[in-house]
Amino acid sequence: MILCRDLTVSFGERSVLDRFSLKIPDTGVTALSGPSGCGKTTLLRVLAGLEKPQSGTADVSPRQTAILFQDDRLLPWRTVEQHLTDVLSRERWGEIPALLALAELEGEEHSYPAALSGGMGRRLALARCLALDARLYLLDEPFAGVDLPRALRILDRLRALPAPVLLVSHEPAVLARADTVVKLDGPPLRPVSL
Repeated sequence: MILCRDLTVSFGERSVLDRFSLKIPDTGVTALSGPSGCGKTTLLRVLAGLEKPQSGTADVSPRQTAILFQDDRLLPWRTVEQHLTDVLSRERWGEIPALLALAELEGEEHSYPAALSGGMGRRLALARCLALDARLYLLDEPFAGVDLPRALRILDRLRALPAPVLLVSHEPAVLARADTVVKLDGPPLRPVSL
């Protein structure tokens, strides 16, 4: 179990996280669901070490996390395969076919981002994130632009990863397939009682 305890983040007078706590299971997919602007992305940024909280702690070091941002951040001069070799050690290059299969990008190894559809680019960004050896994967809208049947197949593969996944989604079918769903509101970010 990864515990976030009493995380507090404010931007000026605006409180985004106010003593926010969350338990993330050691395995499977935990989905965060809530309206845009409620603080979900800020929580992911805190866990990734990109935003320093004013107070609170998390049981995971930012060095043990990998984050998928809302934008793909692909390098136009690098092929699909090179996006993966850029983050994998040479000893792990043999894992590339499995990562491409997970993201359903087989046969695209030599394609450049300009030749990919928006959904394919999103899946490449996801594969690159998953290539990082992490104790916790933080995925911000990982299936934006990805057709739903494919997204659900990929989600099933994410559930089998050896490290837990914390993802943000607004898609009801994705939330229904997650192992745990945390419904949120805010700001400040807070769980919604059902």
